[in-house]
Amino acid sequence: MRMAIPYSRTLIGPLQWYSALIVTGILAAIWLAGREERRLGLPRDTVIDLALIVVPCGIIGARLYYVAMTWDLFRSNLVSILYIWEGGIAIYGGVIGGALGAWVYARRKKLPFPKLMDMVAPGLLLAQAIGRWGNYFNMEAYGPEITNPAYQFFPLGVLIPSAGGYVWHMATFFYESVWNALGFAALWAMRRRVREPGGVTCWYLLIYGSGRFIIEQLREDSLYLGGLRVSQYLSLVLCLAAAGLILGRAMRGNRRALAPALVCGLLWIARWAALKTPWLYALFSLAALGLGVWACACAGLSPARLLASFALDALGLLAALTGPPGAGVGMYLHTLLCSLTLPVYVAALCRWKAESNVHGEETAPCRSER
Repeated sequence: MRMAIPYSRTLIGPLQWYSALIVTGILAAIWLAGREERRLGLPRDTVIDLALIVVPCGIIGARLYYVAMTWDLFRSNLVSILYIWEGGIAIYGGVIGGALGAWVYARRKKLPFPKLMDMVAPGLLLAQAIGRWGNYFNMEAYGPEITNPAYQFFPLGVLIPSAGGYVWHMATFFYESVWNALGFAALWAMRRRVREPGGVTCWYLLIYGSGRFIIEQLREDSLYLGGLRVSQYLSLVLCLAAAGLILGRAMRGNRRALAPALVCGLLWIARWAALKTPWLYALFSLAALGLGVWACACAGLSPARLLASFALDALGLLAALTGPPGAGVGMYLHTLLCSLTLPVYVAALCRWKAESNVHGEETAPCRSER
């Protein structure tokens, strides 16, 4: 009960926990990017120079994204757009703004943009995991009300002020923080085995997008555009693009395997729309199984590679069908595992190899001075 309500929104004096955690995440991302700088063969101090551009661009992008999606709050007082200390930023806007800043920097310095993004991607996901705890102290980014007393505990839920009292809500900020932290661990572990520039960034988009798509539909404070949750459907687009690019690279030179691999990936994503319809979900999964086995056969891969993804899928469907009635726990577990199986499936069709000269590890390049 004690952790279900933050003791204060401020850390020291007027310093907000939210601000402190965002800065901590940024510093962690810069430090990790510094470790990747030399491995990727980039010039010395690229990280510092890039941070001086990307961080301000990210903050501006995060604010403009939020303002664009909540225009009615600002249209009568345009100066209030500058009042960023009052809150109102969106991570996707920060990612877009930061990426644009990195692209401009890459053009000016004549550096490969995909490598710059690969350098930043793992740390960015860790920064997002840290920054989500700012939502805890601000008592925001929460999900539906939890009515079953058996599940009214932290960190499954948090207490939110309502009608003079407190009500238990799902701690969606915590779910996303854990997802991002695990995603960071996966990115950090695989980064040396992803050989092509831009590959780590694609995996970042796939991992983060998969989790965000699922978690976003639980939030009660999503940003909407035309009745659609903007971040959710942006996540869907990013998953489609990232999964398609990764599979396209993995199946390069093998057109017979590429088509079933891509259609199978589309079915994995289509299942998100069938989560509450078990028979349709199972039909999609069976079709995906057949296409996945076909893709493996065409690519000369063992179908056993697909066991992990389909085991997670079957476990989730079983949880949805046998979970406690009315509690929704089984369905939530099913939803989580459904999101997890997409990255696992894509990874299964990749031929992992230790990186070579593609990222400059075996032949250390000369590094230009600042």
